[in-house]
Amino acid sequence: MQAKDSNPPDGGYGWVVVVSAFMVMGLTAAVLKTFGLFFVEIQQHFDELASTTSWITSVTIFVFHLGAPVASSLCVQYTHRTVVITGGLLAFSGMALGFFGLNMVWLYATTGFLQGLGISFSWTPSISIVSHYFSKKRALANAIASAGECAFAFMFGPFFQWLISQYGWKGALLIIGGIQLNICVCGVLMRPLASSCFLEASHCETETPPGNGSSRTDKEDQSPITPKTFNWMLVRQPEFVLYAIFGILAAMSFFVPPLFLVPLSYSLGIDESWTASLLSILAMVDFGGRLLCGWYANLHVTKTIHLLAMAITLISTSLMLLPLANNYLSLAIFTGFYGFFFGTTVAIHITVLVDVVGMPEFDSALGLFMLIRSTGGFMGPPLAGLIVDMAGDYRAGFYMAGAILVLSAGFLIILDQLQQRKIRGSKIRTKPEKSTSPYPSLHILKHQ
Repeated sequence: MQAKDSNPPDGGYGWVVVVSAFMVMGLTAAVLKTFGLFFVEIQQHFDELASTTSWITSVTIFVFHLGAPVASSLCVQYTHRTVVITGGLLAFSGMALGFFGLNMVWLYATTGFLQGLGISFSWTPSISIVSHYFSKKRALANAIASAGECAFAFMFGPFFQWLISQYGWKGALLIIGGIQLNICVCGVLMRPLASSCFLEASHCETETPPGNGSSRTDKEDQSPITPKTFNWMLVRQPEFVLYAIFGILAAMSFFVPPLFLVPLSYSLGIDESWTASLLSILAMVDFGGRLLCGWYANLHVTKTIHLLAMAITLISTSLMLLPLANNYLSLAIFTGFYGFFFGTTVAIHITVLVDVVGMPEFDSALGLFMLIRSTGGFMGPPLAGLIVDMAGDYRAGFYMAGAILVLSAGFLIILDQLQQRKIRGSKIRTKPEKSTSPYPSLHILKHQ
């Protein structure tokens, strides 16, 4: 096989894959991001506490992360395309069944479990296949794909608010489920590379034109590699463990602000229509942050892990300041700062994972990272809800999220120091012997 075939396409049909992933991000993560609009409606309908209602989002987030390694493993056998289509059907089922709204447990099982599994089976393969199609432009491609989340959230904020006002929260869930069926269309467009999802380590990643089957040699090459595609031993690598701890702490914080932003604005006496616009502002600046950071990261001027650490620090600062808002204007300003820096984080955190483990181990690392991070997403919203119930103020949830993010930034700093130490150690070991001969050219010939 030719050497050029071992390189990702870095363009071409890859941009179609990026657009498809962009759509999937919008139809999955954006729905989860704007689910806070349903929070008060569901809470009032069942007359439950904030901590009880927040378990719907918590279950969704937990299953979303828990299903990531399952989705990654299924890609090996059935390709990214098949898994994404399955995810679209599961997401639709979760919302459609949530329409019946029998009780809180029913919502945990439908809009929580099924929706979370659908998001996992759609989101994970979409992010993975983008990274396989791109190498030099990976940061930019990931940023564009992830921007679908905020682009759709910008529209979903007022749209979901209108759906709830016209059809009630139950009818809105059914309609949203129907919209999510478009995930299946996006999955069809995700044409697999001939080397499948997880075979980049074998240096045989080539693109098969539609309608052409893989050669006998390709099939023979794939068979012994498939069992090794998911590497659980990554948990023994200190760099991966540090990044996974960062992921746990970040997940505990990231899902709290969108969940409590709407209730906080209501507590300040802000009208519902203005409250929906806050989510649109959040999505708009988030979109700008992702594209700007993705473009800057693609210049390779600053290490991506340094960019990530700075973004996390600025997010935590924004969350600490956001509760100081006492009217719509100040709340919109602080929301804008938080959304922009959050966007920069999302744009590069997957790229940092590639830098930590290397592309041959990326698919295993992505599934395992999402699995480990699920504990943070599972604990974060209920913990914040409990703190809100105890304090009697939604501001307490934002303070908690900001404090945890400060702690997570510390693990990024430790990870960077560990990587720098290994690089210095590698340079020392490979440093050539210093010549003491007055004839350097003879010394070089000697070693040749």
